[in-house]
Amino acid sequence: MTVFVLRRLAQTLLVLFVTSVLVFGGLYLVGDPVEILVNPTADQIEKDRARAALGLDKPVLEQYWIFLKGTASGNLGDSFVYARPALEVIFERMPATLELAVLAMLIAIAIGIPLGLYAGLRPNGWGARAIMAGSILGFSLPTFWVGLMLILVFAVTLGWLPSTGRGPTSEFLGMQLSILHWEGLRHALLPAANLALLKLSLITRLTRAQVREQSLLDYIRFARAKGLSRTRVVGVHLLKNILIPLVTVIGLELGSVIAYAIVTETIFAWPGMGKLVIDSIFQLDRPVVVAYLMVVVFMFIVINLVVDILYSVLDPRVRLSEAKG
Repeated sequence: MTVFVLRRLAQTLLVLFVTSVLVFGGLYLVGDPVEILVNPTADQIEKDRARAALGLDKPVLEQYWIFLKGTASGNLGDSFVYARPALEVIFERMPATLELAVLAMLIAIAIGIPLGLYAGLRPNGWGARAIMAGSILGFSLPTFWVGLMLILVFAVTLGWLPSTGRGPTSEFLGMQLSILHWEGLRHALLPAANLALLKLSLITRLTRAQVREQSLLDYIRFARAKGLSRTRVVGVHLLKNILIPLVTVIGLELGSVIAYAIVTETIFAWPGMGKLVIDSIFQLDRPVVVAYLMVVVFMFIVINLVVDILYSVLDPRVRLSEAKG
C-alpha cells in the first residue's frame, strides 16, 4: 500500500507540472490583463508602470520560472484584482463549492441507488420503465435550463425556496458552512438539486445495470437456493457487490461536480469557486485562474486516490494484485 501511495504521489507531481505548463501558457496567449485592469483613459506610461508592478513586463519563461519557485513554497501568486494571495482567495470560496457538491452527491446517491435497485429488480414493471425514461430526461436536459425552471417553479411561482445567494453560515472545523443552518440549507437546496440531476440519472442507470448483471450470477442463485430472504439477498449479497463499480463512479463524479459547478453557481449566484473563476477569466486575473485549475486537478487526484483505496477495501483481489506487482 505504501509503494502504491508513493507511486501515486509521484504521478501527482508530474500531472501538476504538465497542468501548470498548459494553463500558464494558455493564459499568456489570451491577452494582456493590464488592458482590463487599468483605467481606460490611462496612457502608455501608466500601463507600463502597472505591467511592471504585476511582473508582466518580464519574458514568459522568466514569469513561469518565478511561478514555479513560488509554487514550491506554496505561493501561487497574488491576485491582480484582490491584491491578495490567489490561494487565499480560492480557499475562502472553497467551502461553498464543497458543501454544494457534497449535498448534490448525497441527493444523487440517496435517490439514485434505490431507484436503480427497484428498476433492476423489476425491469418489466411500469415503475421501472418510468424511472429509466426519467433518467434519460435527466441526461438530456441542459443544466442551465433545469436551473432556470427550478427558480421559476420553486422560487418565483411557489415561493418555497430562495433563488440566489448562500444564506447564513455556521463555523464547522474552521470552515464557514451554510447547510448546517436551516435557512442556509434552504438556499442550498435548489442549486444542489440542479447539480444532482445529471449524477442522479447516471447512478440510477449504473445501479440498474449492475443489478441486472449480478442477479444472473451463481452466488445470487445459491443465496436464493439456501432459502435466504429477498431482503438479505439484495441488502447483503447483491448490494455489496454492486457497490464496487458505484464507488468508483461516485468518486470520479464528485470531482467532476466540484470542477464543473461553474454553470450552477453562476445561475444561482452561489459564491463558490466556480463563480470566482468565471469572474477571474473575464478580468484576466491569471493567478486566480491558474491556482483554481491547479487546486481542482489536485483534488481530482486525491479523490481518485481515495477511490482506489476504497476499491481495494471492497474487493480484496485488487489488494492482492497490487502486492504481486
